[in-house]
Amino acid sequence: MSTQKSNAMNLDIHGNQYKPKIIMSIILLATFSGALMQTSLGTALPTLMNDFDIDFSTAQQATTWFLLANGIMVPLSAFLATRISTRLLHVYSYGALLFGLILTAIAPSNQDGWLIFLAGRIVTAIAVGLMMPLLQIIIIYMFPIKPRGTAMGLSGLAVGLAPAMGPTFAGWILNKNHVVLGITISDSWRNIFVLPIIIIAIAFILSFFFMKDVIPNRKLKLDLYSLILSCIGFGLFLWGFSNVASEGWGNINYVISPIFLSIFILTLFVIKQLKSKDPFLDLRVFKSKGFMIATIGLIVVTMAMYGVEMMLPTYLQNIHGFSPFESGLTLLAGALMLGFISPISGILYNKIGIKRLAFVGFTILTLASVPFGFLTVNTSPTLILVLYAVRMFGVAILMMPLTTNAMDALPVEKGTHATAVNNTARQVASSIAVALLTSVTQNIINNHMPADSLKESNPLKYAHLAQQASIDGFNTAFIIGIFFAIIGIILVPFLKMNIIESDDNNDCFNFMYFC
Repeated sequence: MSTQKSNAMNLDIHGNQYKPKIIMSIILLATFSGALMQTSLGTALPTLMNDFDIDFSTAQQATTWFLLANGIMVPLSAFLATRISTRLLHVYSYGALLFGLILTAIAPSNQDGWLIFLAGRIVTAIAVGLMMPLLQIIIIYMFPIKPRGTAMGLSGLAVGLAPAMGPTFAGWILNKNHVVLGITISDSWRNIFVLPIIIIAIAFILSFFFMKDVIPNRKLKLDLYSLILSCIGFGLFLWGFSNVASEGWGNINYVISPIFLSIFILTLFVIKQLKSKDPFLDLRVFKSKGFMIATIGLIVVTMAMYGVEMMLPTYLQNIHGFSPFESGLTLLAGALMLGFISPISGILYNKIGIKRLAFVGFTILTLASVPFGFLTVNTSPTLILVLYAVRMFGVAILMMPLTTNAMDALPVEKGTHATAVNNTARQVASSIAVALLTSVTQNIINNHMPADSLKESNPLKYAHLAQQASIDGFNTAFIIGIFFAIIGIILVPFLKMNIIESDDNNDCFNFMYFC
């Protein structure tokens, strides 16, 4: 039985009937919890430094190693999704995520315990790096073209909303003790992991009973050479860019050497994949113009989003004196906007098409980004909240429709590789964006800082000029984010609706119910 027919009849690869609604609910539940862990620790770093008795650079490893492990796993997802049954792969990934979260939560508060904490973060990242592509792959196989846009929109609840809410969630936990339904939630950093542990445990149990083998499998031989090249190449690349913030672009050992070495290794990786009849990661998906343009658009959105999202909390804390929780609350409206609009964007994608939707999205993103390039110490935090929410509205109507458009440009059987490539590109883009904007901000601040001698002779003037230097640095970073959005507008005319397969027998699909 063909994959397309099986999907239309809601039959798995064994011919057993399944309900996409149940499977999607489990996956969204688990992926949301995993994605929440990507960004939640940024707010908690000072607390972790105090509890584990470590410095800032050591504490930053919790984020660095997470990004590295996560980025390495994404290219591997195509092989695993093809080689291992859908049900088992979800059970394994949920189990790994649960184990990683528990390991992180119980780590003793000492320097030796920090190694246990890091181990938990790495295991968590491995699971999340697999779960994110799996979510999109399974949507491709469960839903034909027309309902796929809506399903991808719903996936934005996990992929987009959770990371955006991470800092606010952590800030809320750390702010003070809370009483919820008669249960006291202490302000311990450990409670950041409690809610995800509960949710993942539920998803883990449910996956044994309700998850089905939706993705066709075949016995692939592991290309060990490609795997090694992929892990080392992407690992070094992400590590090099992650070091820019602390070491600067001129550091040979931690930035320049890793990046150049990674480029050489990844070049070998690309050559190997293009020559292989059965590649580890099929880069030939870029031969599809529709996939390539949509993926570039997605890269641009990712970089534009990070252009403000990563820098704004620091700006609010350094310039306006906000606490981590207060800065998180300022971003919460944007996060909620992303979560609310993402499902709707899938419906709009099916109704009005990608060109008009992308034009509106990139235009909103550009216009809402412009004021961030001109922030001052007197800019109202309320205005920032509104502008950020509008900006995330633009991101929301772009992110999942562009992802869907990229997937629609290729046959279903290319879905595993297309998703892996798409997610890898987005991972790399986010790392570059963070490195670029952080380094630009820091360089501007360093170059504009007043002389130390002024601190003694005129401390008030020194404080004013130092504050202005910080503002100049943040504004420059925000302006770069504007240019990313403008590039997106330029790409719009090249986008097109891609229809590779038919959508017979799927008229009953809608926002509230999956056939």
